[in-house]
Amino acid sequence: MDSETHSTRGADPAPGPTVRDHAASGPELPHPDRAGIDLSQVLFALSDPGRRAMVRQLQDGPLEAAACTPAGTDLPKATKSHMLKVLREAGVIRNLPNPQRRGRILTLRRDDLEARFPGLIDAVLSADSPSAGG
Repeated sequence: MDSETHSTRGADPAPGPTVRDHAASGPELPHPDRAGIDLSQVLFALSDPGRRAMVRQLQDGPLEAAACTPAGTDLPKATKSHMLKVLREAGVIRNLPNPQRRGRILTLRRDDLEARFPGLIDAVLSADSPSAGG
């Protein structure tokens, strides 16, 4: 079962540590490289309001996976894990072992998404936000 967690704002972190470096935090999870990020997968990942809410939380910087949850919901662990897996496999977020302690850190792959699809992430995330005025 995937355990997705924390994110940071700004540039993507350097490639994550190896499994043996952070065995207590779990294994490295596969992430598509920038060129492998597919528009249809990104749009699918962002089509769910709960997943969009999680991504909005990551706009301000990295979060521990445990802290990244759609507001006002008490999701089962398996549901949250699946939501994070969809976002990670689409290339929307990174889910890396936390080098400081047990757990995982989630980050928004803003730079990669902007390079592949300029303006898309901001347009999608602002489309149904309370401040969008619509």
